[in-house]
Parts: sequence; structure tokens; C-alpha cells
Amino acid sequence: MHIVEFLGRISLSLLFLIEGFAKIQVQENVIMYMEDYGVPGILFGPAIVLEILFPLLLIVGYKTKWVASILALFTFSVAIIFHTDFSEEMQMILFLKDIAIAGGFMIIAAYGSSKISLDHYFKSKQK
Repeated sequence: MHIVEFLGRISLSLLFLIEGFAKIQVQENVIMYMEDYGVPGILFGPAIVLEILFPLLLIVGYKTKWVASILALFTFSVAIIFHTDFSEEMQMILFLKDIAIAGGFMIIAAYGSSKISLDHYFKSKQK
């Protein structure tokens, strides 16, 4: 089952990695979109770091519970800020997708990572 948990971490992380790198290509558009929703453009940089660095940490299983908690909070915040116009069906779908992803991160935050992780490696070296 360790491989299943590891593949789950990869699956959740890929979405953020791909989107993080894609947003860099259209930075000005993303900043305008953020500002349209009242989010200061200065947060673009930290958001990109979060969308690229934290999924990488999750994949390798380093500080897994902490990283998954931050990603859950980030994803839940994105849902609340950007996807609450439920008069549009697509916004409802995006909202529910983000809530589901946040739920996956919360499960990881609760249970941590398996043997396929740096957390497990470092913990086994301490014994």
C-alpha cells in the first residue's frame, strides 16, 4: 500500500506543479485575475513558490504533514476566493474540485507519508 500512498501524493502534486509553471508564462494575466478578486498582485510570487516548491516537498515526502496542511489551507482559500459564483456551473465544479483536493491534502496531513518518503528515511536514521 506504500506505493498507492506515494502515487496519491504525486497525483495531487502534479496539478499544482503544472499550473504553477503555466502561471509563470502568463504572469500578467494571472496578476490581473487575482486583483479582480481583491488579491494583491504582490502575492503572485509567494503563490508560485507554494504551487511549485510545496508539491515537490510532498512528492519526496519531506515534512509531509506540515506541507499537506499548508496546501489544504491554500486550496481551500483559492476555492473560497475565486470560485464562489455558484450561478455559473463551471465555478461550482471548480469549487467542489478544490474542496475535494483540499480533502485529499487533509488526509495526508492526518496520516503522514509512508515508507516511500524522506520523513520515513530520516525517522529510521534516528533509531
